[in-house]
Amino acid sequence: MWYGSDINILLRGGLCHDLMYARDVGMEFAERKRLIWYLILLLMVIGGMLYLNGVRDKEEADSLVTSSEQVGEQAIEQQESEMAPVAEPYAPEAHAYEKRQASRDGTGKVYMGREISHVMGHTAIDWLERPEREAEEATSRVMKGLAQEIKPDAVVVDVGSGSGYYSFRLASLVPQGKVIGVDIQPEMVAHLVQKAQSLEVTNVEANLGKVDSVQLPKESVDAVIMVDAYHEFSHPNEMMQSIAYALKPGGRVYLLEYRAEDPAVPIKPLHKMTEAQAIKEMQAVGLKHLKTEDFLPWQHFMVFEK
Repeated sequence: MWYGSDINILLRGGLCHDLMYARDVGMEFAERKRLIWYLILLLMVIGGMLYLNGVRDKEEADSLVTSSEQVGEQAIEQQESEMAPVAEPYAPEAHAYEKRQASRDGTGKVYMGREISHVMGHTAIDWLERPEREAEEATSRVMKGLAQEIKPDAVVVDVGSGSGYYSFRLASLVPQGKVIGVDIQPEMVAHLVQKAQSLEVTNVEANLGKVDSVQLPKESVDAVIMVDAYHEFSHPNEMMQSIAYALKPGGRVYLLEYRAEDPAVPIKPLHKMTEAQAIKEMQAVGLKHLKTEDFLPWQHFMVFEK
């Protein structure tokens, strides 16, 4: 293999010496002409060798790149084959909602006679974790009621999980199962992930849903709980279609909403629901009402089954 340094040595040590010698000895014109042709031919040979050397180096480099690309493609294919198949996205049927002049706390969008309320944003996350929540809502009674219903290996979905107030309490009920916190606000989802890491809880997952879908595979969950969240869904019919789709046969929905029948409950009207209204909306997507418990101070504890 010829390198640039070899050629420089040859030129300095050989060709230049011959030319100087020819000049010094007063070589005849014919002889000098012959020597020049010899030098031209020699330069052509050297140029050809350099060209071939470059071609060979390029072929070797291309071969290495091709091999590297093939190895990378094989690694990607292997990783993809080891991943669980991605569930086909569920597309709920669109529901036709009514529209009217929005009230103070409402959106003006009406579902089965009920005006949908505005959504509580992620900036109100501290309110979800307020210390007085136990006294107001008897959350320990909620957990006691759920403990009688949910098996230790169940997959439970907390829809509208927010700060994860219930998600992490539910995690202790399913040590062999898991809790999936679903929220449509990325900030809430990020908060849930960070909280799970800081608490070192391994059976709580976060899932970013859409306004019309929980984004979960067909018949993949045992139970769904919604606490003071359903009344804010902008697409309640479509969202419940996706929940029914994700529930296993016999799977249950636990719906907690502030009692609209009771004017003493200090919550804005659009953030409360009557039992009759809730049953009507759940039945619209094929869920059967099993019972309504009355052990909570402000809320309905309603149970539905697929």
